[in-house]
Amino acid sequence: MARGGINKAVVQTARLAILARGENPSIDAVRIEMGNTGSKTTIHRYLKELDDGAEPAESSSEPLDDELAALVSHLAQRLREQAQEPIDQARALFEQQRAELDKQLSEARQANTLLQQQYEIQSLAYTQESEALESTRALLQGEQTRNAGLNQALTDFELRLQDKDEQIRSLEEKHLHTRDALEHYRNAVKEQREQEQNRHEGQVQQIQMELRQAQQSALVRQDEITQLHRDNERLLTENRGTLRELSLLQEQLKQTHHRQDQLLEQVNRIDSERTLLQERLRTALLESQSLKQSVEEHAQANKSLEAELTQTQSHLEQLRLAAVVATTPDAVEQQKDD
Repeated sequence: MARGGINKAVVQTARLAILARGENPSIDAVRIEMGNTGSKTTIHRYLKELDDGAEPAESSSEPLDDELAALVSHLAQRLREQAQEPIDQARALFEQQRAELDKQLSEARQANTLLQQQYEIQSLAYTQESEALESTRALLQGEQTRNAGLNQALTDFELRLQDKDEQIRSLEEKHLHTRDALEHYRNAVKEQREQEQNRHEGQVQQIQMELRQAQQSALVRQDEITQLHRDNERLLTENRGTLRELSLLQEQLKQTHHRQDQLLEQVNRIDSERTLLQERLRTALLESQSLKQSVEEHAQANKSLEAELTQTQSHLEQLRLAAVVATTPDAVEQQKDD
């Protein structure tokens, strides 16, 4: 059944126009004359009906050679159409396969591009993590150096504290010795007074003189004791300050140890993340190699299809030559008859 606008009258008009130009009214020529519209099967049927309808009128006027020439031309056209059909099928199949391979190649290239982008992102992340790890290690090394300095300072403070304790003990011992000496002296003075009261009144002046000397000596000793008390209080004050500094240093040392533990945990976490990134990078590289191999296989398949297309074109060329050879003897016989 013809499509819209195609009927026997239209085909006949196109056929007559082609005949008027002195050309062969083949199916393709008629279809081109009609503006590349209509089914070839319908056009062939209408042409056959027109040829069959024209045979009684032309049989009386056209010679037999013309009929044979028309028949040979019609057969040659049929042979060309039949030879063109497998060519069109092979070409359509090739175009379909090539389109599929182009699509697969495009998808493979897109996947490869995506993997390359992922690889670059992971490489950048790996570089950043490495830089962060190096920075953390440098910070950890600085904290360790600071910790060593704090430990050394703590050791120095402990030594100073021991020295202060030794000085305090020494002062306390001196203070006790001085107190004992003063007590002994007071007892001696008391005994001496009791003895002097029983002695002669002539010795009172000498005793008073000795007493004044003893009092002066006692004042001197009292001043020394006062100075010792002051030194003791100053040392106690310094000891309290040293203890406060020691407590502060111990607290800083605890904070440093805690910070060091946090930094070690951060280093371990970064090492774990770096290991994971390395594993992902290795997987991405394997996938990229697999995609490259797939692209190479598709390229080889494309080359194989191109070789098959070349063979098909060669076969079509042979079919065309066979069609030309099939039509040539009839043309030669027609020239001989003429």
